[in-house]
Amino acid sequence: MMRTLLLEAVQRDEQQKCNCDLGLATVGNKILDFMDLRALLFLQELAEDLGSKCPASVSNLVEENTQFSDLDTPVRKKRSSKKKIEDYDDDSQDVDFVMTEEEEEEDEQNEEENEFSGEASESELEAQRRFPRMLCNKEKPKQTGFAENGFQNCVMFPVWKCCRVTMDYREQHHSPWQFSEWIPSSRKWNFLSESEYYKYLPQETKSPLFTIRREGITEDEAYYRIKRFNSLQPHEERWDSTFFVGGPVWSMEWCPTPEGSAACQYVALYCNRRMDETHKIERTHISPGLLQLWNLGHLQQESCSTTKAAFAYGIAVDLGCIWDLKFCPSGAWELPSTHRKTPQMPRLGLLAAAFSSGNVEIYSLPHPESLYTHQKMQVKDSHLAKYTICKVQCVASLHVGAVHVDTSAGCGQCFSLSWMPSKPHHHLAAGFYDGTVAIWDLATKSLLQRVRQADGTVCIYPFSCFLAHDHAVKSVAWCKANSNFLMTAGNDRKIKFWDLRRPYEPINCMKRFLSTEVTWMLPYSGVIVAQDNCYASYGVCGIHYLDAGYLGFKAFFIAPRKATVWSISGSDWLNTITAGDLTGEVIASVLPDLNINPGHIKRTSERRFPIYKADLLICTSVTKPTVDRASEEEHLATAEETRKDGEQSPPIDSKSYHSTVTRYSILYQDTDLRNFKHFLSREPMRRMHKFEAKGDLHMDRMLLESIHKVRFSPNLDSYCWIISGGQAGIVRVHCLKGLSSHISQKMLMECQAQFNAMYEEMVEETTYNPAVVHTIVELE
Repeated sequence: MMRTLLLEAVQRDEQQKCNCDLGLATVGNKILDFMDLRALLFLQELAEDLGSKCPASVSNLVEENTQFSDLDTPVRKKRSSKKKIEDYDDDSQDVDFVMTEEEEEEDEQNEEENEFSGEASESELEAQRRFPRMLCNKEKPKQTGFAENGFQNCVMFPVWKCCRVTMDYREQHHSPWQFSEWIPSSRKWNFLSESEYYKYLPQETKSPLFTIRREGITEDEAYYRIKRFNSLQPHEERWDSTFFVGGPVWSMEWCPTPEGSAACQYVALYCNRRMDETHKIERTHISPGLLQLWNLGHLQQESCSTTKAAFAYGIAVDLGCIWDLKFCPSGAWELPSTHRKTPQMPRLGLLAAAFSSGNVEIYSLPHPESLYTHQKMQVKDSHLAKYTICKVQCVASLHVGAVHVDTSAGCGQCFSLSWMPSKPHHHLAAGFYDGTVAIWDLATKSLLQRVRQADGTVCIYPFSCFLAHDHAVKSVAWCKANSNFLMTAGNDRKIKFWDLRRPYEPINCMKRFLSTEVTWMLPYSGVIVAQDNCYASYGVCGIHYLDAGYLGFKAFFIAPRKATVWSISGSDWLNTITAGDLTGEVIASVLPDLNINPGHIKRTSERRFPIYKADLLICTSVTKPTVDRASEEEHLATAEETRKDGEQSPPIDSKSYHSTVTRYSILYQDTDLRNFKHFLSREPMRRMHKFEAKGDLHMDRMLLESIHKVRFSPNLDSYCWIISGGQAGIVRVHCLKGLSSHISQKMLMECQAQFNAMYEEMVEETTYNPAVVHTIVELE
């Protein structure tokens, strides 16, 4: 009898517990659907207090559905949107949870989306662990799905974020006007006649034969041969522009303009005089050259120039090759219609140039319209030269050493420059062949650092000079977030980070590979490095992100390349880098948020895409006779000129320019950059993935397709535009329209309204017409 009573009591107790489980589970599910996070935390505490009276099912359910239940442990994202239901003793219930094939496919798709969305979740989790109460009601940004341009939302989210970060940085750290004493004067610009500037011109008068094949456009592949300093009309749909500068391009830089100015975009560049010209880096050398300024017209996010790119003017230099060019980041541009008393002219920008002679010169560039006006006043119309080329006196010459001990020649060639990125931009750093890094104070008044010579030139000596590397310093980059930090990369294969408050020892040093160029983007504590493939093991050559040591991340492999990456450039507006390599391919890669450990990021191949690819094609029987005749005449003229100069003409071999252009033409294969929908299955992407790590290099001939320099536009008006040039002397301009967003368009409209309000009267007086200027250039 006692046993029966005990069994009945146990059964009643189990029945009550089961009813309590079912009732509480039902209530818990309803609460999860309609109550906020604080209510869930309250239920969790209540469940813990109830103890044995209330089972742990509600507590477990809260823990499964909140990410704040354990603030000390990272919470992993669920790989499936299906909620797990607690197990019951009845095995028949398992039939309801057998997944069909369609559900399995949906689950796999959810897993892939969650892997992408997890890339930007770590920083938020870190913030939640530190400040849980502040972020309880904060809605997480949606990162699943696709953006309008075809990229994943998780790929585009850092782009949208960096756009606002860059705008805030420029409002705080850029200046509307700096270096007011360095105004261009027409007295320091002497116009040269055709006989005088002939020795400075690049020798090739016509470009190699080339054709352009654009993705998605079926058109006859017309072959082009552009004359020196001429260009093609921009394409109506793709907006790409092409012009010929006369020689291999080795330095290039955009001229900064204020946000919202809607001004013409200018590019300064330098090319070698001869296609086969080579230089030894171990000693300085002096030779004539031409610094070119090109007018690209009004480039905007949603429109391009209707006129051709035009050669604005050139500066004849006698200090050898220009290995690097850098404009002052802000405060050097003023409106072309600015009224200045003669002989002063409105200033376009301040340009620093690094020469193979070891000199560093700063030029104050005027707007071309003002220079043309002074040219007509000084030179009679009947004697106007074909091109506007001048001998210019620089506003400042930077030397290494001291007033009585000038050691500029002893440091060797200067290979790299970097302006201080934050106002007042009064510091400039440079790297030299012997491993020296010099830093000048351009605004110094010290008699020991600033000396005015008899011809009016200002000589400035550095306030800091230290030995950074055991070999040539090939790249120098300033940290934009904090001007106390500087990065250098040398031919000793080392990358060093410096605190300029104590430059006697680097704060971090890494030895990995031979770096060719480095860029330090705004929101990150590390640098993005392009490398030569001579020291890289198979499969790891390409582009890397290296943390400075502050976050301690391992090197992140951004993009593999099968050959040397000659140049790299980053856009703070787009959180994107672009690179040009030895094989003639220009690619772009959208970066993730590099403040989070990028080691967990998967499928980086879906973040990069080709802009264009240059290949050499064997000339057909239709084009070959024309190429032969033209090339032979030009080669004979070049050889005859070199003999007159007392130099031996280079022999014609398989690696010479003449031999290459007589056998090959260049094919440019452009990607449709207006959108990236289904881009993984498109032909340019398949080609890039196929050959980026396993393609063959043709080292038995001149690599005429090689790209030596790429540059993103730093200006808000034209931040989607990229310029690139290389061995062939053909420079191309492309627009990454697919990466523009409504956020940047809104910012641009606000900046244009603000700029017009500030300069309303002067803007109305501006009567600049690009077509008229182009006509003037042709007449000159």
